[in-house]
Amino acid sequence: MDKKKVTLFVVSNQTGKTRKIVLSAAWVKAASFVAAIVLVIVAAGLVDYFGLLLQAMENKRLKAENAQLIKQFQVVESKVSALENSLERVKTFTTKLKLITNVDADDRISKLTMGPKPSAGQPVEEYEPMEAREGTDVLEEQDEVFSNKKPLNDQVGELANESTDKDYASLVVRIDKAVKETQLKEQSVIDLWESLSERQSLLNATPNMKPAKGWITSRFGYRISPFSGKSALHAGLDIAAAPGSPVYAPADGVVVFASYDESYGKLISIDYGYGVTTRFAHLSQIYVQVGQRVNKWDVVGAVGNTGRSTGPHLHYEVRINGTPVDPINFILDE
Repeated sequence: MDKKKVTLFVVSNQTGKTRKIVLSAAWVKAASFVAAIVLVIVAAGLVDYFGLLLQAMENKRLKAENAQLIKQFQVVESKVSALENSLERVKTFTTKLKLITNVDADDRISKLTMGPKPSAGQPVEEYEPMEAREGTDVLEEQDEVFSNKKPLNDQVGELANESTDKDYASLVVRIDKAVKETQLKEQSVIDLWESLSERQSLLNATPNMKPAKGWITSRFGYRISPFSGKSALHAGLDIAAAPGSPVYAPADGVVVFASYDESYGKLISIDYGYGVTTRFAHLSQIYVQVGQRVNKWDVVGAVGNTGRSTGPHLHYEVRINGTPVDPINFILDE
């Protein structure tokens, strides 16, 4: 049995008294062992605490960066949306222009009456090459690959989540698609320009603008007649404007009628060649005469309320070989 002992002397500075403490060596060893364990635990706790503190600081920094990236993502997304809208306007513009200048098409009148229609499962784009559809399939496959990726672990500083991944993947696909469509539209517009450059007279004779400044109150198509109360074809557009507002020639042509009609009131009709004529009805003033050649943007009359009219407005018609078609398909900025 271990009889070793440890003696400690404690001396007071004030009284000078000395106190002796005798401890068992075994007890001192046990106390030292316990103290070492406690020290290790405290050290481990401090290391863990400072590790968590650093992790919290890193998470705070990553959250700030993530918030900034979200803002930048929203800016990019808004710009992509604007690009897509611009491409859609270009698509509509080129489709209309090709439609109204394709004078050799057998179904031109029906298309200009009803407007271009999408094929089954396809948007309104009659001129999209096969390569564009194949490219779209590839982009859709890329979207599936992106959307199947697992979200990152935000507890270790990876703050991205599943919805963010999908939004980013969708944006990447949209950007790729917009870039591809831009290239296709650029080539389409170049081809269209080269074609129309060879037919400049046709382009100049195409009534491609709204003839009066105002808002459209009634469109082409069947409607309830305000006079008979029955369904009847409204063969043009009604453009509301203040009485006396100028009416412009929408293209170069020759005046073939400038007089009063019982239904149309004061009426002007202009012939542009290629079977295309326009009518401007319910005028208050007529500034041209039959046989007069007019150019685009020439003022030919003034908005009025003559004939069978319910209020001041311009009734505008476009006819091909005498058949009324939808004027909106000729107005490139609508």
